[in-house]
Amino acid sequence: MAERKKENVLDLTKYLDQGVRVKFQGGREVSGVLKGYDQLVNLVLDDCVEFIRDPSDPYRVTDETRTLGLVVCRGTQVSLISPMDGMEEIANPFLAAEG
Repeated sequence: MAERKKENVLDLTKYLDQGVRVKFQGGREVSGVLKGYDQLVNLVLDDCVEFIRDPSDPYRVTDETRTLGLVVCRGTQVSLISPMDGMEEIANPFLAAEG
């Protein structure tokens, strides 16, 4: 049999040294500059900022933040990675339908 080279499921090289936003299992969210990663999606983020969650609703993020600096994020807890470039917050289209 021919030897197959293992390929990473997720190629994050194009996002190195760029801003990313990461969501974790359990609802925490951070943003920072991606400095490194491995095949298990362990991430190294610099200038990292955590978005504080609403105490009454743990899955709702408030405007409050906390500066963390340089962090290592465990890959098993990462549920979403998105680039900050091209990301913008939009109004909820379902709120207008209620009123």
